Amino acid sequence: MKTRIVSAFILLLILVPILFKGGIAFNIAVYLIALLGLKEFLDIKQTKKKLPSFVVFISYIMLTLFMLSDTQQESFIYAVDFRVVAALFITYLLPVVMFHDQNKYSVNDAFYLIGGLFFLGTSFHTFVLLRNVSMEIVIYLLLIAICTDTYAYITGYLIGKHKLLETISPKKTWEGMIGGTIFGTLIPAYYYFLVINSDIKITIILGMSLFLSIIGQFGDLVFSSIKRYFNIKDFSHLIPGHGGVLDRCDSLIFIALGFMFFIVIL
Repeated sequence: MKTRIVSAFILLLILVPILFKGGIAFNIAVYLIALLGLKEFLDIKQTKKKLPSFVVFISYIMLTLFMLSDTQQESFIYAVDFRVVAALFITYLLPVVMFHDQNKYSVNDAFYLIGGLFFLGTSFHTFVLLRNVSMEIVIYLLLIAICTDTYAYITGYLIGKHKLLETISPKKTWEGMIGGTIFGTLIPAYYYFLVINSDIKITIILGMSLFLSIIGQFGDLVFSSIKRYFNIKDFSHLIPGHGGVLDRCDSLIFIALGFMFFIVIL
């Protein structure tokens, strides 16, 4: 626990100033985090099957293209560059024919990488877009992730008895989920109403915060199921006591993506 707390404190000392600074510093930080997340995504795949070096190399190029597109956009409209999407399919499907060996590289490998790159690229690029528009929105989303996770842990530790999904995440309980959802809804909703926009009906803010808190917890479970599939405990050991980038960003990724549904009403 001590290691976990110290690591979290050091991360805050590094990332909070970058969040407040914004601009190029923030974009670079998110890009580096995305690269580390991609490395973890590729590494777990290779615990079962070694990928060709060319395919691994091109994956970092494709993620870079995702992250560089529309980095200065200052609106809530998320526009996907279909040239990048087309490049994804061409880049990963052509080697299936080039290698013509299922043991080296197969169509299943190609679609694993296509889906993973599109998911990670879109997710991390969303953080860049949101920070360009509003730092307060990013803080609001961080509050949902932090409050939900913290109070789910506290509630589960104190009164948790009924397992949520033991086959995916043995330590999670229904009591923890409920406690995390309550505090992960109320605290961020109060912040949103107080700091961001007090003209919106509080019921809308509460409903949005409730949805995002729940979707964040399901995001956590999605990443846990990936780890169970590959039979690993953490995506990496990059952050002592916390695991890897994807271990820390799992719920936040889904929260940021879920927030996109509410942009039209804000």
